[in-house]
Amino acid sequence: MNSDLSMGSARPGAALDMPHRMSRPQPRVMPYGHFSNSRAGIKRLVEAAVCALIIAGCGRNGRVEEKTGARKQKELISVSGAWALYPLMVQWAAEYCRHHPATRIDVTAGGAGKGVTDVLAGAVDIAMVSREVHQEEIERGAWTLPVVKDAVVVTVNARNPALNALAAKGISSKEAAGIWKDAAITNWRQTGVEFDAPLRAYTRSDACGASETFAAWFGARQEEIRGVAVYGDPGIAEAVRRDVMGIGYNNIAFAYDRSTGKPVEGLSILPLDADCNGKADPDELVVEDLRKLTAAVAAGKYPSPPARTLYLILKGPPVRAEIIGFLNWILAEGQGLAADSGYIPLDNANLADARRKLAAR
Repeated sequence: MNSDLSMGSARPGAALDMPHRMSRPQPRVMPYGHFSNSRAGIKRLVEAAVCALIIAGCGRNGRVEEKTGARKQKELISVSGAWALYPLMVQWAAEYCRHHPATRIDVTAGGAGKGVTDVLAGAVDIAMVSREVHQEEIERGAWTLPVVKDAVVVTVNARNPALNALAAKGISSKEAAGIWKDAAITNWRQTGVEFDAPLRAYTRSDACGASETFAAWFGARQEEIRGVAVYGDPGIAEAVRRDVMGIGYNNIAFAYDRSTGKPVEGLSILPLDADCNGKADPDELVVEDLRKLTAAVAAGKYPSPPARTLYLILKGPPVRAEIIGFLNWILAEGQGLAADSGYIPLDNANLADARRKLAAR
């Protein structure tokens, strides 16, 4: 990606309970897979992504331009919401601005709930949402557009002494309920492995689609999930990476190294024992590799939930030409970038439906 974007940093170990917007221009941003390639891996991703990158305005060749009175005002599109879509939206916005230098796109992550609140309040133009839209949101004017698919995966520390046994048996929805809903499972031995040690469950502190989708898999609601609450996708990944006894859940964009297709350094992904037979069957071992997992999601072979469609939400159908142009681009060129970035593009039927909906606005 040939763009310079505005980015800040958070000190290691800093509180992860507030989104942050930066103003310093022009540090170079690498695709999220590059963060996970380094030794620091998720740590660097936390330092960067939790600060909620702002694409501060793309000029020729996608470079950042500081606004001055002497320069022509750009057409602004503001985007807020789900961490699940955040890495891809950053790439979409940078690439779109590179070809449309008169447009400026600001992107802020903070969870699906924040995105919906922002867009329905008129604070932003577009919300990124990683769950189904709620009826009360529709009644308040939410207009939805599906854009890609992804999934939530269960993460554990790669140095967990029982990792081989855990990977061989997987985790069932019943066990997940025992860990995150009922808090009845507090020792790794209770999961069926020979390892007598405390189990520490991590969850999200922000209102997010990942938690809602994950909870639905084991018959719970987001507000029923128990565990140590951490802000954001990067935060929960980092918490599990640091805790040998930890278990959590992440959107796939924050669990895998896109360049290798393997889990990021320090994390391992547990298979979902979908049939609850006490072992991970061959078709459930797809989590070992990102390409296999995305293929399984695309084919409907990974449980849904926690596989799901990701949406963009506006307050009413779009009317501004620059927003319509960006959405049309996402449903065309943007789908190819999604596939290259570890997401699952819409299938032909759903893509055609989305294009018709946008055209009929």
